[in-house]
Amino acid sequence: MTFISSLSSIVHMRFGDRDDGDLTDEATYEHVRSLSRRGLLRLSAGAGLGAAIGAAPAAPIKASAAAPLAAAAGGIVKPLPPELFIPHGTNAETRWEAMSGQGYLTPVDRFFVRNHVSTPLIDPRTWRLKLWGTGLRGAPAEDRPIEFSYADLLGFRSETLTAFIECTGNGRGFYTTQQGQQVSGTPWRLGAVGVARWRGVRLSDVLRRAGLTRGAVDILPRGLDADYVDKGENLGRVRRPLPVAKALKDVLLAYEMNGAPLPPDHGFPVRLVVPSWVGIASVKWLGDIQVADEPLFSPWNTRFYRLFGPGYPQEGSAPLTRMNVKSAFELPWEGTLQAGRRHVLRGRSWSGGGRVWRTEVSVDGGASWHRARQHDAHASTRGWVRWEFPWRPDKPGAHELLARATDVTGASQPSTAPYNTLGYLFGAVVRHPVTIA
Repeated sequence: MTFISSLSSIVHMRFGDRDDGDLTDEATYEHVRSLSRRGLLRLSAGAGLGAAIGAAPAAPIKASAAAPLAAAAGGIVKPLPPELFIPHGTNAETRWEAMSGQGYLTPVDRFFVRNHVSTPLIDPRTWRLKLWGTGLRGAPAEDRPIEFSYADLLGFRSETLTAFIECTGNGRGFYTTQQGQQVSGTPWRLGAVGVARWRGVRLSDVLRRAGLTRGAVDILPRGLDADYVDKGENLGRVRRPLPVAKALKDVLLAYEMNGAPLPPDHGFPVRLVVPSWVGIASVKWLGDIQVADEPLFSPWNTRFYRLFGPGYPQEGSAPLTRMNVKSAFELPWEGTLQAGRRHVLRGRSWSGGGRVWRTEVSVDGGASWHRARQHDAHASTRGWVRWEFPWRPDKPGAHELLARATDVTGASQPSTAPYNTLGYLFGAVVRHPVTIA
């Protein structure tokens, strides 16, 4: 048996027969990958190749034939009116009061933007999706990939999926303002999330058309945005591994958003939509996909998007996969409400674990809790639920409004979020300040 076929057998035993329910659990996913790495090291040591490939980084970044025509001046293409967005450099956070009365879906004009660099402007006439690697029949090389044009994808059977996409650091700012803990990264409140109706092609259909093998383990989607430089180090274009089990289950190659072609800031011409997972998995401006018969790695699942800090190993937690439970009021931060009048407090709750089945509201800073009336009982399990709660405040002064949700798995929002230095997955109940005048 050759070295590569032996490796493929070990990895396939660890990955190939597990269902996606296992692999979307962070601890299981990392445990399986670590077993595969140990098997790789044993095999490579026997073959005298340990130093060469034991924990090799992803393939070198090469220029793409479908390079962007240009990049957006200022980083983002669409207008960012201050009543809709809070700007954060090349990112833009949705103001929650801007979602009031907007229906179930987040309108494109107020959908948050998370960019590592500037939004690229790509010509769909020359764009190609390239698939290559040892997990495809014939193991096509990166410089001789299997290619699909934009028109090719439009020719596949289409599918529509309603799902939220959320930045893994959504709520990060509350580690500091609410828990007094210093973290690094964009200080989002709760506006780095949105629900859209995505239309496109099932990734599984494209992978099978390209010749997916039974030994395939991981895919590595890579965007066409510019190289990302972190503290002076060029990390290449954004790319993050995804297990084949998840890729084959419910991942979409999306080319439409809310019934129209993807806007540039949201991934035109084609992006991934990975339901329920951390937003970094839904790679925008997709350019190529490596398909491999061994585990793949990049800075986006080793250096970033793990939990680091006290209580975690030096290499961090398992790579983050599913998002947690959150709730937000459709109210201005530090807004003002009139005393003696009936108000209907409205908001939304969501979870990567499944449908939210209960939301509770506290209007006295957490001293008492009351069940909110939920809507959207038949909405997508990958989206959110809207809710409302009537309140007549009597006395002027400062108040803190709280909302907490519980999903169908029993996961709920705690009073505090476990600390990690990069500020990921803040899922605690947020204390929303208002003034009663």
